[in-house]
Amino acid sequence: MRTLSHVLSPLKIRSMELQNRVVMPPMGTNLGNADGTVSPESIAYLKRRAKGRPGLIITEITGVHPDGMVSPHELAAYDDRFIPGLRQMVAVAHEAGCKIAMQVHHSGRESLYMLGKGRAVGPSAIPSIVFKATPKEMTIADIKEVIAAFGSAAKRAKEADFDAVEIHCAHGYLLTQFLSALSNQRTDEYGGTTLKQRSRFVLEVIEEIRRQVGPDFPISIRISAEEFIKGGYSVDDMQTILPDIVSAGADIIHASFGTHGSPGGITQAPAEYPAGFNAWLARKVKDVVDVPVIAVGRFTDPTPADDVIARGDADLVAFGRQFLADPDFLIKAEEGRIGDIRQCIACNQGCIEREMLGEGNIRCSINPETGQETIYPARPSANPKNLWVIGSGPAGITAASEAVRLGHKVTLFEKKKIMGGQIRYAQIPPHKEIYGEWIDWEIRQLRKSQVEIKTDTEVTESLLREGKPDFVILATGGEKIVPPIAGIDKACVCDAWQILDGRVAPGENVVIIGGALIGMEVADYLSEKDNKVTVVEMLKRSPVLKITSHGYMLHKRLRDRSCTMMFGSEVKAIGDDSMEINVAGEKTTLSAVDQVVVATGMKPANHLKGVLENLQIPFTVVGDALAVRRIIEATEEGARAVWDLK
Repeated sequence: MRTLSHVLSPLKIRSMELQNRVVMPPMGTNLGNADGTVSPESIAYLKRRAKGRPGLIITEITGVHPDGMVSPHELAAYDDRFIPGLRQMVAVAHEAGCKIAMQVHHSGRESLYMLGKGRAVGPSAIPSIVFKATPKEMTIADIKEVIAAFGSAAKRAKEADFDAVEIHCAHGYLLTQFLSALSNQRTDEYGGTTLKQRSRFVLEVIEEIRRQVGPDFPISIRISAEEFIKGGYSVDDMQTILPDIVSAGADIIHASFGTHGSPGGITQAPAEYPAGFNAWLARKVKDVVDVPVIAVGRFTDPTPADDVIARGDADLVAFGRQFLADPDFLIKAEEGRIGDIRQCIACNQGCIEREMLGEGNIRCSINPETGQETIYPARPSANPKNLWVIGSGPAGITAASEAVRLGHKVTLFEKKKIMGGQIRYAQIPPHKEIYGEWIDWEIRQLRKSQVEIKTDTEVTESLLREGKPDFVILATGGEKIVPPIAGIDKACVCDAWQILDGRVAPGENVVIIGGALIGMEVADYLSEKDNKVTVVEMLKRSPVLKITSHGYMLHKRLRDRSCTMMFGSEVKAIGDDSMEINVAGEKTTLSAVDQVVVATGMKPANHLKGVLENLQIPFTVVGDALAVRRIIEATEEGARAVWDLK
């Protein structure tokens, strides 16, 4: 068994002594109050992560200036009135034996919230890459005001008993905007043609913070070591200013990467990127400075992190989304229970994308406790029931797991021999294997519990009548939609599921009907095998959003493989080797088509509803059986169905 001797070793940085080298980095939660103060939900979320015993917790972004907030729910430190709430955060971290740093932040031009108010600022009046709106160019007086604000916020962090402060100088926010030639075209002392010239603002922020917090208070700075965008700075450029950053007062370099607009979903690190893919940047930082460096990049297992530290590529390793998926992962690793770690699947549904799409506060698609700590039931139910869960996809598996945890007598039914529901198909396209690994993990955990599992068993009216469950959770998933198209029954037609599970061999010239996620992923699967693929979708724009990391990667791969994407197109008829399509009111024919794959989605399969109603058995419907959506909706509904039982 690996001892993890490197990642579990202590480290002292100025006045701060860390019990291990694991860092929980800043992650936006949207849990703060609407006035920037710390909420009970913020405290509960942080307390749950601290229970996992990381060496260092770095808070989510904390605003240093009223005009630098990304949302009203961002935590703030620009006034003394925020100190009491911030001090509560410190208390729960210290109670668990963790050290905690406050990350000080200014959004600059990358805040839709401030752009909408006309208050966003930047080094130059250049539009936001993401939001397209133009900020106000900062005057020298504005610059001095913000520098002082960073210092004052850091001083408040010290007054609130934080162990350190971290400066946010990454991901396209204000400090990075000053560093980047793409956003800083000033000709005064805060601009210039080289990164060294443009670094003045950053260096003065560090110096002001050091002046206000004193000589022994640790200062970390999170940088984008490389922008990864055309015209942006490189890590070789960054190496020229890193010694100056340390000389100005930085004690830790947190080596992140990317900016707003970086391609490839790299800043969101989907499953296409392996664990530790960014550690090379930390190594490049260590080559030019002699202070502790934090590596980041889709770490989910402490073993690769231990290797990174052992090689000398970094001194600490940040586990971000892994703390959402399983905040106890480090404890499990210390106890030698690596197999019990629920590893993040890098889907981004509950964290990055939820915030990006304005869907609410933080969640995790495979851990329903995350973001719901204040309502998460910790004690067994006072009224345990004989509970049946019908269906073993994400909703059913989660419901059964939560139900047995809360002391119910649980029987899980699956009509197929293999559990997992639609995940068994979702795991087949390129880079989706991790979904199958996750559902296998869930099944293994369930088999270790007291849940009675009955596979290859279809629940019928007679079975329900005989079994008399107290409550039923109907998680029967969805069923394929067959569109009413002339020729849909021809021999050349099959569906996406038959292609993915190998029942039907792929053709050479394939047309896929449906360009939503199922159709796009089947196109990815087929085009990887060098099949010629055309996707026909009725909507004028792709329903798979390019702003999501998985969506971006899908679109890029299909484009790189010369797949034809026909949006705003409707299939009217299927022939033996051709297809008639209506494109913007004009009829056209696709010829030499030897296979048609139907991927027009799914609809709820909840046929047992009427039976349960007739038998007067209380029930609830969850997941795709209620409405066909993503994993996150399925798992949350499965969990809440159990939590809401009286």
